[in-house]
Amino acid sequence: MSEEYCTISDAGKPPRADGPPYAECVLCREPTEYPESYKGITLCPVCEWQEAQRTACSG
Repeated sequence: MSEEYCTISDAGKPPRADGPPYAECVLCREPTEYPESYKGITLCPVCEWQEAQRTACSG
């Protein structure tokens, strides 16, 4: 049985920033690991982890 449907793709992730300024998290407004110039949804490591937990396969 293939579990490919449970994998999370990194295709939509923005590139990591080399240093400040950092984009702020769209949920908690804390600094993320992504460049401020990135236009799109950015999450801080804590919110990113919590989102992964919410969307993870169960069972």
